[in-house]
Amino acid sequence: MGKLLVIDNYDSFTHNLVQMFSGLGVNIDVFRADRIFTAEADARDPDFILISPGPGDPGNSGVSVDLIRAFAGRVPILGVCLGMQCMNEAFGGRTIRAPVPVHGKTSPVFHDNTGLFAGMPSPFTAARYHSLVADGTAEGLHACAWAEDGVLMGLADPARGLYGVQFHPESFMSDHGLMLAEAFIRLQRPEQGACYAGCS
Repeated sequence: MGKLLVIDNYDSFTHNLVQMFSGLGVNIDVFRADRIFTAEADARDPDFILISPGPGDPGNSGVSVDLIRAFAGRVPILGVCLGMQCMNEAFGGRTIRAPVPVHGKTSPVFHDNTGLFAGMPSPFTAARYHSLVADGTAEGLHACAWAEDGVLMGLADPARGLYGVQFHPESFMSDHGLMLAEAFIRLQRPEQGACYAGCS
């Protein structure tokens, strides 16, 4: 089903994300965010890219932001937690302090039933581990999910194959995480001219 390149921002949840995707039939390569360059990632010719969570902020995420810029519109990219914040900053958004830090708690997540969220109940329960949030001002990215406290939980730009979630779909406390992963793996490269999930 293709090759998934995982950029690991030194997070303990990366292993759980890899486990979730490994059950979907993809070949997975994992690289630390500060141990790979964009050119090397390009040479590996991935079909999908996953930017993992991490304990820092986008300014301390190694190649993550540059990789998102380089592959946007070429390869579907999923950013999780810090990964979504990197995606937001890659196109001009800012990362700001969350109104209230949330670590190891669940929240209802509401969404617009498009893209990776198509067909999911709204709201559904998701696990959150973050003290920073994306402000949602990135060029071309639209808000597609949010928590009951108003914090942005999802960003997307289907035309460029960009999808970000602030919550942790791999957590046992999150509903429908596998469904989201399956929707991501069904995406095709923009260059192939295929419509992304949720397109009409």
